[in-house]
Amino acid sequence: MKVITYTAEWCPWCHKVKDFLKANKVEFEDRDIEKVGGAAEESVEKSGQAGIPVTDIDGDIVIGYDVPTLKKLLKLK
Repeated sequence: MKVITYTAEWCPWCHKVKDFLKANKVEFEDRDIEKVGGAAEESVEKSGQAGIPVTDIDGDIVIGYDVPTLKKLLKLK
C-alpha cells in the first residue's frame, strides 16, 4: 500500500492526519507543498481543489482529516 500526504508545516489538520497515520503504524511519504517542488500542483491535480491536507492511498484521495474514510481505505478498525 502506498500512502502519500500533501501537507504544510503551518496546517493543524495536516499534523492531525500525520499523527493519525503514525499512531496506526502506517508508513507514508509526506510531501510538503511549500518545500517539495511540484507537490502543490500534484495535490491540486489529484484532489481537484487547493485545500490541504490531501492523502493519496493507492490512488484513492482523501481530502481533509476524514478519519472514517482513512480507516476504511487503510482497512483499520
